[in-house]
Amino acid sequence: MSDVSPAPASPLEERFDVLRRRAGFALAPLAFAVVIFSQFDTLSTQAHRLAAVMVAVIVLWVCESLPMPVTALLGATGCVVLRVAPANDVFAPFADQLMFLFIGSFIVARGIFLHGLDRRVALNVLSLQWVGAKPSRVLFAFGAVTAAASAWVSNTAVTVMMFAIGLSILKYMFREQSDGSKEPAANKPGGNAPPIDPRYATGLMLITAFAASIGGLATPVGTPPNVIGIRTIQEQLGVDLPFFTWFAIGLPVVIVMYLFLFTYLNWFCPSGVKELPGSRQLLLTERAKLGPWTTGERSTVVAFAVMVSLWLVPGFVAIFAGQESEIYQLTRASLPEAVAAIVGATLLFILPGGKGERAIVWREAVKIDWGVVLLYGGGVALGVLAGKTGLTSAVANSAVEWLPGTGGFVLLLAATAVGTVVSEATSNTASATIVVPLVIGIATALNVDPLPPAIGATMGCSLGFMLPVSTPCNAIVYGSGYIPLTRMIRYGFLLDVVGIAVIVTLVSLLTPLIGLSG
Repeated sequence: MSDVSPAPASPLEERFDVLRRRAGFALAPLAFAVVIFSQFDTLSTQAHRLAAVMVAVIVLWVCESLPMPVTALLGATGCVVLRVAPANDVFAPFADQLMFLFIGSFIVARGIFLHGLDRRVALNVLSLQWVGAKPSRVLFAFGAVTAAASAWVSNTAVTVMMFAIGLSILKYMFREQSDGSKEPAANKPGGNAPPIDPRYATGLMLITAFAASIGGLATPVGTPPNVIGIRTIQEQLGVDLPFFTWFAIGLPVVIVMYLFLFTYLNWFCPSGVKELPGSRQLLLTERAKLGPWTTGERSTVVAFAVMVSLWLVPGFVAIFAGQESEIYQLTRASLPEAVAAIVGATLLFILPGGKGERAIVWREAVKIDWGVVLLYGGGVALGVLAGKTGLTSAVANSAVEWLPGTGGFVLLLAATAVGTVVSEATSNTASATIVVPLVIGIATALNVDPLPPAIGATMGCSLGFMLPVSTPCNAIVYGSGYIPLTRMIRYGFLLDVVGIAVIVTLVSLLTPLIGLSG
C-alpha cells in the first residue's frame, strides 16, 4: 500500500499485549467461578448463570484472548449449556432482520471498494480547483471526504483507502532519509519543496482515523454500534428509529464534531506554508490513472442509490403523512432497512460489471466482514437474555442506589461518557452490547425517559480516540510512523471530551424536536 513501514510496537507494548491475552485465559474462568459461586438473592437462577457467562465474555473481550466473534459465539453457547434459555431462544438474534442489514450493506460496500468507486470520489473531491494547493484546504477536504464515506462504508475500509491517498500526499511533501527519519524535503540539501512543518503529517494522519470514526455516527449503517443501539432500543423500549430519524440526529453531530476536529488539528498541526505548488497536480495525476468510469462503477452507483433511496422513503412519508398514518405504517412494514440493504446488494448480482461479469460475484461478496455479523449476533443474544432473565433490571436497581435523584440530562451525560470510556478499552461493538442495555435499565429504574441516554450511549461507544488499540482506524494510521503516541493521546482525549459535549447537547435538543421524547 505504501513504502512507509509501519511503526513497530515497542518491546514493552509487545510484552503487555502478550501478557494481556494470556491473562484472559486465567481471568475469564476465575471471574466466571467467582460469580457462579457467589450468592445473589435478587437474581433468578437463570439470571445468576447469565451474569457469570457475561462477566467471562467481557473479560475475554477486553483481553482479546480469543477473536471477539468467537468469544460472542462462546457466550451464546455457554447460555445453552447452562440452561439460561433454550437453544432456539438463545440463537434467535442471529436471524434478526438487522443481521441482514449488516450483510446487505456490507455487500454493497464491498462492491464500492471492489470497483474503486470510493477512491474515485475521494480523488475527484481532493483535486477540486477550490482545494488547490493550499494545505489547510487539503486537510479540510481530506477529512470531509473520509467522514462522508464512513457514513456508508466500513470505517476501517475507508481509513485504509484514505490512508493510502494521504501517504501519497505526504510523500510529495517529505522525503524519507536513508536512516529512516522523515523531514521536509526543503530542509535537506538541494531540496526544492517549501518548508513543511512535520506536524502537518501528524494532522493529516489523525484526521484520517478520527474523521472515519466520526462519520460513522451519521447513519444507522455507518458503524456497528449504531445498529446494536437501535436494535436494543427497539427490543427493550418498543421505539422505532428508522433511517431518517437517526440521520436527523446523527448528521448534525457529525458536522459539529468534524468542524471542531478540523479546526483544532489545523491549529495544532500547521503546515507552515499557505500554498504547496504541485500538490493539486499530484492529485490530478492520481485521478487520471483511474481512467474513464467503468461499467462496474456505474452499476454500483445505481445499486447504492436505490438502497439509500429506499432507506429514506419511510422518512419522507412520515414528514408528509405523519408517523401515525396508515401509509407510513405500511411503508415501514414493507421497507425496513434490512430489506432496502438486501435489494441494493441483489442489484449488484444483476447489473453488469464489465468483461461479461456482473457488478459483483459471490466469491467477492463472501469477503465481507462476517466477524462483525457474528459478534453482533452473539452480543445481541446476551443483551436480549439479560432483559428476559431480569439481570439488566437487577443491575440497574443496584446502580440506582448510587445515583439517587439523577435527572435525565445527568444520566444522558453519564451514559455518553461511560460509552466513550468503555470504547477506549474494548471494541466499539462490544461496548455498545454492554453499555446500552444497562443504561436503559438504569433510566427505567430511575423513572427517567430512557431514550436520550440510550442514544447518547450508542453514539459514545463510537468515540474512543486516545489509543491505537481503541479502534482499527487508530491502529492503521498509527502504523504510518507520523504520529507520536503522546499526540494521539492528547488530541484524542480532547476530541473525546468535546464529542461527549456535542452528543449530549444535540441529543437533548433534537430528540424533542423530532418527537422522540417529551
